[in-house]
Amino acid sequence: MPSSAQIELWPAERVAAKVLMLRAANGLSYAPWGETRMGESDLERLVGAVPAAMAPALKSRAYYFVPLAIADTGETLVAPSYTVELGDRAVCHRNAAFGSTEAVFLSTRLVEDRFGLAFEFFINVAHNFVDVAGVPESFSQLVWSQADAQVRGETSQDAWESRRRAQDTNGKKTIDERARGTYYDASFSDSLAIYMLSLAVDFDYHDLREREYPLLAAPALAERLRHVASLFPPNTGYEFQILYRRKG
Repeated sequence: MPSSAQIELWPAERVAAKVLMLRAANGLSYAPWGETRMGESDLERLVGAVPAAMAPALKSRAYYFVPLAIADTGETLVAPSYTVELGDRAVCHRNAAFGSTEAVFLSTRLVEDRFGLAFEFFINVAHNFVDVAGVPESFSQLVWSQADAQVRGETSQDAWESRRRAQDTNGKKTIDERARGTYYDASFSDSLAIYMLSLAVDFDYHDLREREYPLLAAPALAERLRHVASLFPPNTGYEFQILYRRKG
């Protein structure tokens, strides 16, 4: 195995210029580069889970699957292979801009399982989509009705904190509209990512817990995911379903 000193780090622009960009059936642009340890069919299946109805908002995005995106440099650098030392310097993803293209470089070697990489990819896709398309009014109404009814928990730390701030009126009747808008963005991005993850990977909902915040009650999440599925139906070859695990 080569040492870190022997591995040349590539600028993101050089990687983008060298690789062959692929176009998935759903319209997404993506490319693998380096020793990603991802099979072609696995990567194609992962990218293909993004609903085609979302693709127009992502037309200026390109997703690069690389071994490691290095975190501790001013420019976006990419490692063509993995070492422990470089892994310690890497981050889950880094962004770069090439003209009109907004690129996302995703580290495939920082996680040991398909679940972790898939969720990192889908949460990036979801945030990229929301940045362009925003949040549907129908979804905003749904999540606020749940929050107003004091449904337990949320889908991420960001969603939980922004919901708390929006509802913390200190006895006043007014709502913190800025925090509420942040809550809509976070909860919709989370729901989109979890929905896409469910199309690509079988997983237990509790695997999504990242930090010490109360996870959203499963029936409330199911209501959100069904709403997202109605807005962005699965592509051919993918199936959306929610299974409740029963005790006993």
